[in-house]
Amino acid sequence: MRILLLGKRGQVGWELQRALAPLGELKMLDRTDGGDLTRPIEVAESIRAFMPDVVVNAAAYTSVDRAETEQELARTVNAAAVAAIARSCTEVGAWFVHYSTDYVFDGSGQRPWLETDVPAPLNVYGRTKLEGESAIVESGCRYLLFRTSWVYAARGGNFPKTMLRLAAERDEVRVINDQFGAPTSAELIADVTAHCIRQAISDESLAGIYHLAASGCTTWHDYANWVLAAAASQRHQGGHRPVLIPVPSSEFSTPARRPLNSRLDTHKLRSRFGLCLPHWQDGVGRMLAEVLQ
Repeated sequence: MRILLLGKRGQVGWELQRALAPLGELKMLDRTDGGDLTRPIEVAESIRAFMPDVVVNAAAYTSVDRAETEQELARTVNAAAVAAIARSCTEVGAWFVHYSTDYVFDGSGQRPWLETDVPAPLNVYGRTKLEGESAIVESGCRYLLFRTSWVYAARGGNFPKTMLRLAAERDEVRVINDQFGAPTSAELIADVTAHCIRQAISDESLAGIYHLAASGCTTWHDYANWVLAAAASQRHQGGHRPVLIPVPSSEFSTPARRPLNSRLDTHKLRSRFGLCLPHWQDGVGRMLAEVLQ
């Protein structure tokens, strides 16, 4: 199997390098070597030149607030480039594996979102990701499209690291307590991706859109509380603990609106691919053990 990975240096892309390597010949592209999604034509040419069996796109424009003012750039990367990749996959007969987001929904209600729910994004980022999804579906290529949320990794910045830093600097930290979701590790996303590719290659009926997130649910406030308690336990120390003050998201003024409900129903993914998705605390605990060494 010949696999082309785009976005090899991002959080998910970094983990995909490890997870995809056992599946076959892996070629990895980044912005400097033919994988720049701001140049859709060049990316399409790279695909046609390599003639892969699978294209995995881990690259995206993810600056949610900046997207409100950089709409053209966000649309180029998240929609136009994705459309070009999908057309190229159709031409060469390759599978297309792509990642989207819960931000395609409006965050209303309290139940987890199903793949069949009608999207209604609140911001430019969500709209451009939805445009990318539509381009894939309309291209006619075989695809696995994973919607995920609250992604973190040991590599690079993330919410737990930010909370640990603020805890060391402040006596009080205000944390949003009305947004709900499941922290999902890049490691889990990469491992599930590899598992699904193995099965889908031999069973084309598995193509489609899937929700991929860790099990369980929390708020940012409760997530922060758990992180600080777990970090103290792993370090075998007590010491300074700031007061975490729960606040509504309305207290934080941001250019882009965020959904309150980021819960994703993963039943379709688990049942069709025979998966058991771990609780979010398992992944965060493992990540903390790595970064606190």
